[in-house]
Amino acid sequence: MIGAAGHVATYMADMNDFNRTIIEEFRANGGRVGGQFEGAPMLVLHTRGAKSGEPRLNPMVYQDLGGKYAVFASYGGAPKSPAWYHNLVAHPDVEIEVGTEKLQVTARVLEGAEREPVWEKQKADMPGFAGYEAKTDRTIPVVVLEPAR
Repeated sequence: MIGAAGHVATYMADMNDFNRTIIEEFRANGGRVGGQFEGAPMLVLHTRGAKSGEPRLNPMVYQDLGGKYAVFASYGGAPKSPAWYHNLVAHPDVEIEVGTEKLQVTARVLEGAEREPVWEKQKADMPGFAGYEAKTDRTIPVVVLEPAR
């Protein structure tokens, strides 16, 4: 019988393999991927672990805000936010890959009236996000990645 820690470790290894495969495909195809993400705008987020300081890479869909990029800490509707979100809050100056470009950006969590239109558009454009929202009691964080100054 696998204990909870073993189950989590197995899940994390599977997720790391999943992310690694997407990132490899993203880089090999100029920022485009197939499968469940085909046609979706994708970026690769480079963060540092909030506690460890270790480098982390996460592929994710984004919404183009005209030179800024909105990303969504949905975690598939899980009861807590994904680790990358906590990493961004702890270390907001990060790098992203969009297409074949690498950009230095600063993360800022959107709140209230600034968050709502971005979140509503994301749910309209990609209805799976409405499903994630329905599965959780938390407010899904919306983070804007703005060019670093």
